[in-house]
Amino acid sequence: MNATHSSSSSGGSGIGSGPLGYGNTPTCYFVMIGTKDNPIYEAEFPAVNTARSSSGGATIPEAKKEEFRHLNQFIAHSALDMVEDIQWSTNQMYLKAIDKFNERFISAYLTAGNIKLLLLHDAKSEDAIRNFFNDCYELYIKTLLNPFYEPNSIISSAAFDTKVRLSAKRYL
Repeated sequence: MNATHSSSSSGGSGIGSGPLGYGNTPTCYFVMIGTKDNPIYEAEFPAVNTARSSSGGATIPEAKKEEFRHLNQFIAHSALDMVEDIQWSTNQMYLKAIDKFNERFISAYLTAGNIKLLLLHDAKSEDAIRNFFNDCYELYIKTLLNPFYEPNSIISSAAFDTKVRLSAKRYL
């Protein structure tokens, strides 16, 4: 997955943008993969308890942030093989935790149009993750109904990004 795509001027949507948590700060990394295995939306969310309790600590160098961003992209990309193996053996859209990397889990949701939603997270409630995926799928369907959106292209809508982040704050 490539983090060189530009995002909208609002700085909150598109590929390669969003707040990041590093070091011992757990984050959730969410990516939507198109039918051609291209990322169409990507976001990182700081863990709720970490975001509320952070009181300014040491800042992390930009080079280290890029390294963690690429690591998250690599982990999600490597999980695509697992998704493609599992998708033919089940009729469920929510595939639960399909892989694990160190202490992080990768959960997946496969849409009827073969769009893959992946979430890299710490162990959390399965129901909350399912609800988050359902909200994101509903937002994606609404985006598809927009006559100006071309399927498999990057979603750069600030409204889409805001709604995904609100859903993440509610469920994750």
